[in-house]
Amino acid sequence: QAKLVESGGGLVEPGGSLTLSCKASGYFLDSYTIGWFRQTPGKERERVACFSDSDGTATYADSVKDRFTISRDSAKNTAFLQMNNLKPEDTAEYYCSTNPRRIGGILVGCSDRDAEFDVWGQGTKVTVSS
Repeated sequence: QAKLVESGGGLVEPGGSLTLSCKASGYFLDSYTIGWFRQTPGKERERVACFSDSDGTATYADSVKDRFTISRDSAKNTAFLQMNNLKPEDTAEYYCSTNPRRIGGILVGCSDRDAEFDVWGQGTKVTVSS
């Protein structure tokens, strides 16, 4: 059974850093597009980072660009989200997810719709506050 488990959230002061982890079991992350999303009550879910082997590049929301970095450790079957220079507006529940969609055997990648992400973790809470 495919499963994702996030960890690493917590309370951090503005300007601080956190690294979130997303451990996969039951399948291999290498074969999927990986996304990190966040959501706060009353707001729509936002995709903040994405990585896919289809082109080997990462994409980021403008709100986190140059502060967040997505990565993957294939040996550990784990994805990460390094978050630097955190701001109070980064406070949210953070989720990782994977998208299996391929066309002609090639991952569609980060240009694909959020609705195509079909396995989700339980989330990890990040609070940025002094």
